[in-house]
Amino acid sequence: MQNVPKGDGVEKTVSPGSTASTTAGAAAPRRRRGPGACLLVVLPGVVTLGAVFAFVSLVGDDTAAPQDRAPGQAESAVSNVDGSYVPWLRRATADCTGVTPALLAAHIDQLSGWQSDGASLSERGIARFTDAGWKKWGRDDDGNGTSTPLDRVDAIMALGRQDCDLSKRMTALRTKGAVNGDLADLTLAAYAVGVDEVAEAGKVPASARLFVTEVKQRLPQYSALVRRNPEQEAGVQAGSTRLQHPVVTLSVTSPFGSRKHPLTGVTKLHTGVDFDAPQGAQVSAAWGGVVEFAGMTPAYGYRVVIDHGTIQGKRLQTTYSHLSALQVSAGQTLATGQAVGPAGSTGLSTGPHLHFEVLLDGQYTDPMAWLTDGG
Repeated sequence: MQNVPKGDGVEKTVSPGSTASTTAGAAAPRRRRGPGACLLVVLPGVVTLGAVFAFVSLVGDDTAAPQDRAPGQAESAVSNVDGSYVPWLRRATADCTGVTPALLAAHIDQLSGWQSDGASLSERGIARFTDAGWKKWGRDDDGNGTSTPLDRVDAIMALGRQDCDLSKRMTALRTKGAVNGDLADLTLAAYAVGVDEVAEAGKVPASARLFVTEVKQRLPQYSALVRRNPEQEAGVQAGSTRLQHPVVTLSVTSPFGSRKHPLTGVTKLHTGVDFDAPQGAQVSAAWGGVVEFAGMTPAYGYRVVIDHGTIQGKRLQTTYSHLSALQVSAGQTLATGQAVGPAGSTGLSTGPHLHFEVLLDGQYTDPMAWLTDGG
């Protein structure tokens, strides 16, 4: 047998002794043949194999990934984490403002799905630490004699230290009015793109928004996990501690909540309450504490931040902005009702007033829920 090119470039097979240049329409007649012995043996097997593949494609392989979630929805990693890790998540965030056990767990989920494998050679363990990062943040927290990012407990504690450090740095920038936004969002953004980029943007930069969104999407499932394991859990409700009025008369000119800024025109959360106060009216500390910040800021003008310590394990702070002058300094210990400065209109302001905020563990809350009825 030999192969001879057809006119269209495709080869055809001709038998020895036949004429390859046979005129179209005058081709030599072919002899019909029955199926060969080999085909009779192989064909049933092929048919059977094809039937098996068709059956598997219809019923599925019982080793395949579960299909009980919506299309496009990431597989939950809560099944990879049992309640025994919740105490460590609490311990890692115990002294941290703005980072909760659930948020730390969601952060780990976003980084690795709580799986140590699959990391690159340079990033190891569930928190994806590099060697340099582990040298800075890693310790033998569970006391087993080894400090390694492949140890889940060590990794939880190390990422908690890193996130809490970023939270403190974001708190300092937000206190000075250099950045604005939710503290947890700012902390996650600082992890993703660095403190300097967040500071330059003055908020969560566009380059970090996807990362922040992905972590926050995982937050509900881990909040539920923490609730199911209430050991050592403590909380405080807004209003469980009453604060004294920072000004004599609480005449609200702009409440807490979403609003369009009267000067910038941007609609966002109004993080406190604006109280009407004439120029020079005395503003006083709503509760005793230590002055964390006292200085001039671009947006808030003269601003004072007081740290009142912790209530049931949660940090309480109040802020006083747009003052016309400062009567306290950073590090000073104040008593309830002590003067912090006269009301004014410094910074971005349309007129004399007091912008008053209450923060619980770094989160803005409605100040009116904390103020006493009688002052």
